Amino acid sequence: MTIPKFKQLRRSYGFDEVAIVPGDVTINPDQTNIDFKIENFTFSIPIIASAMDAVTDVNFATLMSKLGGLAVLNLEGIQSRYDNPQEILAKITQASNVDVTSLLQEIYSQPIKENLVGERIQAVKKSGAVCAVSIAPANTKRLAPIVAEAKADIFVVQSTVTSARHISKSYRGLIFPELRKAISLPIIVGNCVSYSACLELMRTGISGVLVGVGPGAACTTREVLGVGVPQITTTIDCAAARDEYFNESGRYVPIITDGGFRKGGDVCKAFAAGADAVMIGSVFAQAKEAPGLGYHWGMSHPHPALPRGTRIKVGTTSPLEQILFGPTSVTDGSQNFVGAIRTALGTCGALTIREMHQAEMVIAPSITTEGKSWQLSQS
Repeated sequence: MTIPKFKQLRRSYGFDEVAIVPGDVTINPDQTNIDFKIENFTFSIPIIASAMDAVTDVNFATLMSKLGGLAVLNLEGIQSRYDNPQEILAKITQASNVDVTSLLQEIYSQPIKENLVGERIQAVKKSGAVCAVSIAPANTKRLAPIVAEAKADIFVVQSTVTSARHISKSYRGLIFPELRKAISLPIIVGNCVSYSACLELMRTGISGVLVGVGPGAACTTREVLGVGVPQITTTIDCAAARDEYFNESGRYVPIITDGGFRKGGDVCKAFAAGADAVMIGSVFAQAKEAPGLGYHWGMSHPHPALPRGTRIKVGTTSPLEQILFGPTSVTDGSQNFVGAIRTALGTCGALTIREMHQAEMVIAPSITTEGKSWQLSQS
């Protein structure tokens, strides 16, 4: 007998399962333009440092801005809860693996201090850097006026999963068109993984969308909740939503692939899949200037009832400038990300990131192992 189908599954792909096909025309890498724009802000490199306490503090945000990129300060983290964030960060890095989850839950249970929210923003602004800040939807209404008054430049509303329609019995949810009217800052919203959710978010009038659920090195959402879509597939789907929205509105809303990056090749594949920029966490947590002191942890880790992250030891490898621009001292692609992006664009004959979106990609599960037996045996 024929059994009716209850669900139809489709194959999805992550960074290690695909490859970029070189173009028929090649371009000198130094002739490529890799600018990234969010409304009236233009960044010379399409790379954003994630809003995680082990990655971004005031000093890191300042340095990232000076190097041409953007770093997002988490306004619900240690920087806005404690006057002495360095001491708290040291406690986290020194805790044992057995004790660290309960310690994080305790540390993040302290209230957010509204005066610190303004002070941290003003500290970034005084350095001359572009100031981007991140808040979860639940606290956005309360903190958004403070953020605007302190004159932050870019406002990020970020949670594990974000949708344009949220159902709740307890409160009237965050309405993005109302937020857009309330504050004049560019608003980036995330995270999402589907064409339909991305399209609906763009139709609310926001300025950019973060793409990805659970791929981060310190995130365990996929294990705990079972939700998420591999990054290549979700980037392709959300890029389709971006292009559809552009066709219907004439407004281009960039998508930012967030999480799962280990090497320059992953970043290049994200752009070929349709990303306008990438958000990176664990790789930047390895920078000498990162506040995590060689450790990294997910922002869902301190959840009081259902932690969805883990503290990992990433080590300290090199200065941020070397990670971004080289010269590389390693051969595994974990340094000189900007050089990798420009070279990949040149190899594909793309003068810009948007032209890179048209590069051909193939399903290639053996791309990192084919002919590499000597490398694999020595790793």
